[in-house]
Amino acid sequence: MTVENSLSRLDDDDYPAYTMGRAAEMLGTTPAFLRALGEARLITPLRSEGGHRRYSRYQLKIAARARELVDQGTPVEAACRIVILEDQLEEARRINEEHRAAVEPRRTADA
Repeated sequence: MTVENSLSRLDDDDYPAYTMGRAAEMLGTTPAFLRALGEARLITPLRSEGGHRRYSRYQLKIAARARELVDQGTPVEAACRIVILEDQLEEARRINEEHRAAVEPRRTADA
């Protein structure tokens, strides 16, 4: 089962955050890899009441993308930068599409 498949089958309400060990297991990696992503400032773990690191599904999806790049030979720091830029580009595209959708009805009404 791929990382994406194992993440997509879980419901956010049932599994709001995963421990470092469980998150690493789901990604097929080690806790050290998750710590490296944290040091590179890609993901910052949530903290439980006991101070334990926990990761959300969104963070795991980001970590999974970084892991794909690292597995292809990209250094961790560079992989983190790439994932951040990809995430920002996706957000910019979403905002652009929303803006265009809002402007389009006005243009057709003026014509």
